[in-house]
Amino acid sequence: MFRPLEIFIGLRYTRAKRRNHFISFISLISMLGIALGVAVLITVISVMNGFEKELRERILGVVSHATVQAVGKPLHDWSQVSELLREYDSVTGVAPFIHAEGMLSRGGVVSGTLIRGILPSQEGEVSKLGEKMLAGRLDNLQAGEFGIILGKDLARSMGAVLGDKVTLITPQASVTAVGILPRLKRFTVVGIFEIGMYEYDSALALLHIDDASRLFRLDGGVTGVRMKLDDMFAAPRLSRQLLAELPVGYQASDWTRQHANFFRAVQMEKTVMFVILFLIVAVAAFNIVSTLVMMVTDKESDIAILRTLGSSPASIMGIFIVQGALIGVIGTLLGTVGGVILALNVETLVPAIEELFNIQFLAADVYYISDLPSDMRYSDVVAISTVSLLISLVATLYPAWRASRTQPAEALRYE
Repeated sequence: MFRPLEIFIGLRYTRAKRRNHFISFISLISMLGIALGVAVLITVISVMNGFEKELRERILGVVSHATVQAVGKPLHDWSQVSELLREYDSVTGVAPFIHAEGMLSRGGVVSGTLIRGILPSQEGEVSKLGEKMLAGRLDNLQAGEFGIILGKDLARSMGAVLGDKVTLITPQASVTAVGILPRLKRFTVVGIFEIGMYEYDSALALLHIDDASRLFRLDGGVTGVRMKLDDMFAAPRLSRQLLAELPVGYQASDWTRQHANFFRAVQMEKTVMFVILFLIVAVAAFNIVSTLVMMVTDKESDIAILRTLGSSPASIMGIFIVQGALIGVIGTLLGTVGGVILALNVETLVPAIEELFNIQFLAADVYYISDLPSDMRYSDVVAISTVSLLISLVATLYPAWRASRTQPAEALRYE
């Protein structure tokens, strides 16, 4: 179908000056529409990838890649478990932790709190909490001194600063002469951190693991052991491997299970956005149908002459497929180049636009991610470009088929 003759005539029809300039205008609009759609799609998907990556990194700055816990009881042999886990090649860091819930009270303000007991000397192996300190350091948590590190929003809601005292109320009860009372313990604020996720900044408090073990009566045990891997996406595979290899009484989990709904929602949003924006490409591509249908009508006499000279219907189809495909190819190439350039420079262009017009798209006092991160993936670029080309080619089939059905006698009757 695509012999040199068909390619030559198809390209000649594309670049030749036509009597009907409206057809040329529609062709240009179709080409620009495809280019705009592809460029916008690549840019938006890259920005959404950037947001997903930024959120994932912030979450994993607090949440470990994988954990191992004892079933239904504290983990007392956590040192041996830690040494066992370090033998896996993919594990780059290990640290014990205690997870519990409680309430913090100060000056009449009470707030529900997630308590995490950590070992400051090992916490840096599995999280970025040490890098997110606004005041104080993780090392300020010393066993027996009952210090506490609060999230920024939690400290703000309680009006607490370094050196202030807060009271931690635990769910465990103490039996006294006057009855059953909740366990209370006063802690000194020795640090404040900011992760950039309201879920943690407003509810998470850190204790030394020994103080947490005493407070929650774990008798030296911990909730489990956290792990950091060289590849976060290998966590599900490692957790399944651990479940098969660890003795009975242990369970393994990973970050994809702990935040499955959140990441599933982000992925669904990206998919829906992809479909919506791709309609721009589809509309522009199907403008090719209008362009070629008008072109076929305009060139009926030429088609009839070619048929009388011996051209087959398949050859006529090839001519118009070449012409329509050229519009799709040029539009896709322009859009791909433009989209890649925008996606790679969006983090520079957006601040420049904000400064030029004195506006701010994402206010820092409202959004925790106040810039537009971009993570362009070449697999997305290839997929978008390929689908755009396929839609453009499909759009050429009906007009080309209609051209191949032209009857020479009918077309030349009134010439």
